[in-house]
Amino acid sequence: MSNELEAFIEYISVIKALSKKSVEAYRSDLNALEETLGKPLIALDSALLFSALGVYKNKRTLNRKLSSVNAFFDFCYKNRFSDEKTKLKFSKIPKLLPKFLSFAEIQNGLTLIDRTTLSGVRDYALILFLYATGTRISECLALKREDIEGEWLRVRHAKGERERMVPIAKVAIKALQSYLDEKKRDDGFVWSNYKGGRLSRISAYKTTQKYLGVSPHILRHSYATSLISGGADLRVVQELLGHASLLTTQIYTHIQKQDLKETVEVCHPMARESL
Repeated sequence: MSNELEAFIEYISVIKALSKKSVEAYRSDLNALEETLGKPLIALDSALLFSALGVYKNKRTLNRKLSSVNAFFDFCYKNRFSDEKTKLKFSKIPKLLPKFLSFAEIQNGLTLIDRTTLSGVRDYALILFLYATGTRISECLALKREDIEGEWLRVRHAKGERERMVPIAKVAIKALQSYLDEKKRDDGFVWSNYKGGRLSRISAYKTTQKYLGVSPHILRHSYATSLISGGADLRVVQELLGHASLLTTQIYTHIQKQDLKETVEVCHPMARESL
């Protein structure tokens, strides 16, 4: 390991106080490059580095390696180990639209649930609740009875401690109330397992997988997609989802654009006939 790399590792360990896992990731990435190329990193040019990194076909893995290299070069420039500020360009990763279910697909999944049992009543209410509120599964499972205020949900255990109010569809409230009326034990939390204890994330995951073939988070995407496709304002959706930045919410506008494109292709005469 070169002297400059040792200094960088000491810097991120002591001054930046990064976690052991993060420090080890940097050490592994950068030391491997030095060993592969047989030279200190600071002596390598961009062409050689890209040649060495070319073995990584997965673009996300490649970008992680590039991030490590850029952090090292930035450290060297700021500490005058290098007179030139080197920054390697990241590989472009195509934006993937979030997977989502249509309302019809969710309805079909709900018909598979045996609602003559308590677990069935719970599963039915859980799926409806997730789709009706767009809550993260962690927020949903932390739900207590007092968090339901009429036709509103107060999300107290939100990501980043951002409490928010979300309206709940009446059909979801009705399903939830039916479940709560049948519960034998009340430990304060809304969702319980068959033993009466708090429902776990894995149990919730198994529930949505069983009836819908997706994770609970896909219902959050489905909620947002339904709102955007229906014409909801992006900032309103941001507030309902509890996103800190509008940029996070904007991914759903791609879905809206695709929906608009398909509408034009079906309805506009110039999309069907040539002049």
